[in-house]
Amino acid sequence: MIEVAKLAGVSTATVNRVLKQQGYISEEAREKVLAAVAATNYRPNVVARNLRTQRSQTIGLMLTAITVNPFFVGVAHAVEAAAIAAGYRVVIFNHGGSDSYERHGVETFIAQRVDAVLFCTAANPANVELLAGAGIPAIEIERSLTETARFVRVNNYVGARAAIDHLVGLGHRRIAFVGGDPALYPQDAARRRSVEEDRLAAYRDGMAAHGLDLQADYVRLGQYYDLASDGSGAEGRAHAEALLSLPTPPTAIFATCDILAVGVLQALYKAGKKVPHDLSVVGFDDTLAPYLAPQLTTVAQPIAELGRQGFEMARAAIDKRDMQGEVVLDAGLVIRQSTGPAPG
Repeated sequence: MIEVAKLAGVSTATVNRVLKQQGYISEEAREKVLAAVAATNYRPNVVARNLRTQRSQTIGLMLTAITVNPFFVGVAHAVEAAAIAAGYRVVIFNHGGSDSYERHGVETFIAQRVDAVLFCTAANPANVELLAGAGIPAIEIERSLTETARFVRVNNYVGARAAIDHLVGLGHRRIAFVGGDPALYPQDAARRRSVEEDRLAAYRDGMAAHGLDLQADYVRLGQYYDLASDGSGAEGRAHAEALLSLPTPPTAIFATCDILAVGVLQALYKAGKKVPHDLSVVGFDDTLAPYLAPQLTTVAQPIAELGRQGFEMARAAIDKRDMQGEVVLDAGLVIRQSTGPAPG
């Protein structure tokens, strides 16, 4: 660093600020430092720095299933981009729904002395709480299984309600709901309410607000997908086939996951139904939606912002800065080609 400073004609403190991207630096000084860094092939001694600061500049990221659901890919990409920009590395584990594998991942994070761990989402709250004993901050994304970790989530109710209002506005009165069963998924610890309950409540409230009857046969609940599968949409296909077999099938289906919507579209195609001429479909997430035919109207989760906010929460905790314990982001409806007027 002394050699870089001498070559650039600046102080070592200026070199340090440029490399850490901290504090004000004139553009002229920045260019001189970067040119000197390139000329000397300077690389910071990360090991020495970490020994001095007692930090590893590493973030752990525990995901549910990056190979099955693109939602987790989007979150991981956003976390990694934010981390790299701030000078951190990211180590990723996928627990695949296994408590024991998640615990193995958490113990590995602790052994590697990561500075913080992000969960999206945790399989077992006990694994999140392991980190507290090791003095490592934990951040939960999308779902919060503990009351101690900081948390960033989406307002699922508002997003789901927008989907129902959109379909009713197109003249649909027979609207089916295909979604996750609240009995199969955990509630947020502090709210005592789950993502699934929020989405289902928005459907029921939206139907009631528009004076529409709720038909039990139109509500189909289960898994979003099988974590052991390839995410082929089998669950959505089964739900759609059951709905089409009803004496009076729905004219619209709200599937609360794009993967479920994929299966719904597959079943409709097999049955010779045209979307949206015969039946409208709305998804949730905005992951696969732009790549389907027709392109899917869906409730877009702010996936990139979830990842970015999660990392910023982790960084604030590492730096021991004040930050709110919960951040709630909005979800918004993206209208594409899979929804249209109710058939006459």
